[in-house]
Amino acid sequence: MHTLIEAEKNLAKKGFLDVEVAPSLDLFAEIEKLKKEKNAIILAHYYQDADIQDVADYIGDSLGLAQEAAKTDADMIVFAGVHFMAETAKILNPTKRVVLPDFNAGCSLADSAPAKEFKAFKDAHLDHIVISYINCTAEIKALSDIICTSSNAQKIVESIPERQPIIFAPDKNLGAYINKQTGRNMLLWNGSCMVHEIFSLEKILKLKTQYPNAKLLAHPECEETVLKYADFIGSTTQILDYSKRQNSGNEFIVATEAGILHQMEKDSPNKHFIPAPPNNACACNDCPYMKMNTLEKLYLCMKYGLPEITMDEELRLAAKKPIERMLEMSKAAGLIK
Repeated sequence: MHTLIEAEKNLAKKGFLDVEVAPSLDLFAEIEKLKKEKNAIILAHYYQDADIQDVADYIGDSLGLAQEAAKTDADMIVFAGVHFMAETAKILNPTKRVVLPDFNAGCSLADSAPAKEFKAFKDAHLDHIVISYINCTAEIKALSDIICTSSNAQKIVESIPERQPIIFAPDKNLGAYINKQTGRNMLLWNGSCMVHEIFSLEKILKLKTQYPNAKLLAHPECEETVLKYADFIGSTTQILDYSKRQNSGNEFIVATEAGILHQMEKDSPNKHFIPAPPNNACACNDCPYMKMNTLEKLYLCMKYGLPEITMDEELRLAAKKPIERMLEMSKAAGLIK
């Protein structure tokens, strides 16, 4: 058994507590105990493993998670997601301990917008306001005027006067979709999500032939070649809600990260959900970063309060402003209560 001091040393190298967990330990029961002992809340994204979703206090997409992080009275926020999500929780809760099961759980989309390069891009277009998708680092948030999510991006863009030029970052596919929906011509940063860009249109079309009555549900981070065949396009929460509402069909091909299927199957056990396949030999499209978190790592990060998200206060305050503006605009638009 590693000592905590040894584990903290390994944390710097590995990004998670390298402490042995006894195989006989009931992690579900222990996590429930730790929630009470530490007044902790577990926030989990739909893309997490099923076990993590099942122990979470709240499961949602980026908008819902940001909203929950903003209003929680817990002392510890355990964020089962990726790094930028835990950063957002810390931005909104400076006095609370925010922990992430694996500190290396990053995001290819967030990584596609380095702060130095983005600042230069912004400075070259000073007449533009910046709307940034929440899937970005705290540094990019601090350079933004408004944050958005896939749930509220269209409403937020539509609320901006048409004469006002906009930079949209970092996801070019979501930006292009919003441009098409709104008739805007936003200037798009050239970033993308590896999970949503790797879907194979050829394999999806074969699935549609195999399941002729299946509806294709797609996330707007997908490329336009996939979106044009979709029966419904929306955020993870919107895709989930759509599948629950449908009474005319019970087969769905789902073009987003495969973790969402766990909740879809729980909510609609009599329906058939088929993960859209990627451009490789895998049957479904998993985000390698999301799947870095495990139930064991979640238990350890709750027990020891590590790895912890920390942030420079000046950066936090700068990043907080566009997030708060998003929450205010979403409330005004009736997207959140």
